[in-house]
Amino acid sequence: MGLLTDLQNKILIGDGATGTLLYAHGVDSCFEELNVTKSEEIQRIHEAYIQAGSDVIQTNTYGANYQKLARYGLEESVKDINVAATKLARKAAGDKYVVGTIGGIRSFRKSVLTIDEIKRSVREQLFWLLQGDIDGLLFETYYDFEELKTVLEIARKETNLPIITHASLHEVGVLQDGTHLNDAFKQLESLGADLVGLNCRLGPYHMIESLTEVDLPEKAFLSAYPNASLPDYQDGRLVYETDEDYFYQTAKAFREQGVRLIGGCCGTTPAHIEAIASAVKGLPPVTEKLVKKRPLIIIEDHGEPVEPHLHNLVQERRSVIVELDPPKKLGASEFLRGAQALKDVGVDAITLADNSLASPRISNLAMATLLQSDIKARPLVHITCRDRNLIGLQSHLMGLHTLGINQVLAVTGDPSKIGDFPGATSVYDLSSFDLISLIQQFNEGMSYSGKPLGQKTNFSIAAAFNPNVRHLDRAVQRLEKKIDCGAHYFITQPLYSKKQILDVYEATRHLKAPIYIGIMPLTSAKNARFIHHEVPGIKLSDEILAAMEYAGDDRSQGEAEGLAIAKDLIDTAYELFNGIYLITPFMRYEMTAQLTSYIHQKQPVTTERKM
Repeated sequence: MGLLTDLQNKILIGDGATGTLLYAHGVDSCFEELNVTKSEEIQRIHEAYIQAGSDVIQTNTYGANYQKLARYGLEESVKDINVAATKLARKAAGDKYVVGTIGGIRSFRKSVLTIDEIKRSVREQLFWLLQGDIDGLLFETYYDFEELKTVLEIARKETNLPIITHASLHEVGVLQDGTHLNDAFKQLESLGADLVGLNCRLGPYHMIESLTEVDLPEKAFLSAYPNASLPDYQDGRLVYETDEDYFYQTAKAFREQGVRLIGGCCGTTPAHIEAIASAVKGLPPVTEKLVKKRPLIIIEDHGEPVEPHLHNLVQERRSVIVELDPPKKLGASEFLRGAQALKDVGVDAITLADNSLASPRISNLAMATLLQSDIKARPLVHITCRDRNLIGLQSHLMGLHTLGINQVLAVTGDPSKIGDFPGATSVYDLSSFDLISLIQQFNEGMSYSGKPLGQKTNFSIAAAFNPNVRHLDRAVQRLEKKIDCGAHYFITQPLYSKKQILDVYEATRHLKAPIYIGIMPLTSAKNARFIHHEVPGIKLSDEILAAMEYAGDDRSQGEAEGLAIAKDLIDTAYELFNGIYLITPFMRYEMTAQLTSYIHQKQPVTTERKM
């Protein structure tokens, strides 16, 4: 007899959470290392689940891959940990089944690890698991469907053993990328999965709800390993409070949905497994079920905005956008005067940084709202990854959409340690790449969890481009990656060299995404020295430094020289790029207003331009 043969005729019982039992006993380190350092404790847990009624137990190898072990300095122990794990599980299981477990690696930050890095890590762990005496493989807790399909394809080529694939959901019935669960299971089955199912994140109630919309697979079987409940946070520890009687009741409901392998995930103990085993003992598996019809979800599409998006506008004509930082102090009158002056000279948008240099300012969302209502100017709102977690970022995007603000710039954000409060926490749940992808997903009408938003947002997504680096080709590769994530156009850091502008043109002329060239006028010799010596990546030419030193710290002379240098740079950029991004220094909006007028007064030229 084998695992798949048994599943033809009966319901099998899986095990519960090894990590939950270890955590409950005060273990708060690398659980997988215990296969080597405290093997008797791991074996006792396996045996406890066997005694509770488990037909299938999994090796304690969820995070036993190079990437996750590296967090503990154990990346060179992949072999030892996985080999020890298979021996312990087999010794405890006796004639029961053992499956080698490989957990999902990617979190919600997809950009942290490439698929190639995941492939290398999985292949190493898979090799050592397959050296052991196992009856199958279990891929569990995969939120990223691309990752799950990738590792399944790798494993299917390496072994004929049964493969169980478990996706994890944030929302009922839909994967993180918006794929409906029924469609996902069909794809996994077509790639060679023998069991398709769910584990983690959801408790029995929502997991059963998800399965009501799932067909019985044609060749594979269904599997489910729910969490005990939603976790509570008590005295600094996560606590799961669902009792065993509830699992007794829901085990029958899982059976009615056609599930043939039922176990448990976070919070489940041998008592929960014993309840499941007792509930379905002697019951035959379900071979027919009534599938709940998937509800029709209508997502409103409001189409293009009345004004063309900046990424479209800049491909049609010259465009000037100007950054005007929100105030550091309360009171918006001076800011609004500056914004009005910029609107009067014809800027296409006023860009608002998100607490630039990690210093608190009036919310750029509040200032953007005032721009729209009081000045009738178009705001371009910067969004950083520094200050908001994944929940806050999504809430912020929904708020922007609701207010009709659809021009955004996605940036990482200066780390808090350089700002006014160096002890403040930098969040960085997402990278700029992830944030761009999130905004693009909103444009498709889906939240990060894959749940429909009810409407498609219509954000024009700008991304940052820093050419002030030693290897410009690598910076351009980042642009290409951002385009793949959904960026529509780019805004550069300030440039102070005509040659640098030419180099950027040559390095990016193959890209279809438009680029706004950043220019920030210098204001004084002191300002020039600071930028040259203390701003990473920016070096001023000897000619510019000498000109600013000659002007000294006299405000009028410094501004006059700074404007002359900026105009010279604009002349070069104007010949090659349709977009100019002016950064207002120290709220001196008269300077950027004058530069905007200078750009508008220039005559168009007929040479080829970068769009």
